Amino acid sequence: MKTTKTKICSSCESTFSCGDISVEKKCWCNDYPPIFNLSDGADCLCPVCFKEACEDKIDAYVETITPKTALKNKAISLPKNDKLLEGIDYYIENGNYVFKAWFHLKRGSCCGNDCRHCPYK
Repeated sequence: MKTTKTKICSSCESTFSCGDISVEKKCWCNDYPPIFNLSDGADCLCPVCFKEACEDKIDAYVETITPKTALKNKAISLPKNDKLLEGIDYYIENGNYVFKAWFHLKRGSCCGNDCRHCPYK
C-alpha cells in the first residue's frame, strides 16, 4: 500500500505529495543527496524548491573546495546513488552532458579526462 501525504512547501507554499510514492517505498526527495537538516521549524520543500536549495547548498560547498581538500571531501562519504540529477550532477550544453564538480567529488578522484569542472586539478 502506498502512503502519501499532501504537504505545503515551506518556501513557495505550493502543495505537493510527500511520502512512499514509489515501488521502493521511499519519498522522491531520497533521490537527492542527504545534505539537509530541517531546522527552525521548517517543513518539507516541494520538488522545485528542494532541487533549487540542493543546487545552492552544493554550489556553495563546491566553492570552498581546493584540489587539496577535494581528496577527502564530504561528498565521498554520502550514501551512493546511481541516479544522476540534472542541475546537481550535470547540465546539458549543446546536447552534451557536462558533469559538475559535485559529480566528480562523489566519485572521489580524477578520471584523467581533463573534465571542465574537475575539482582535483
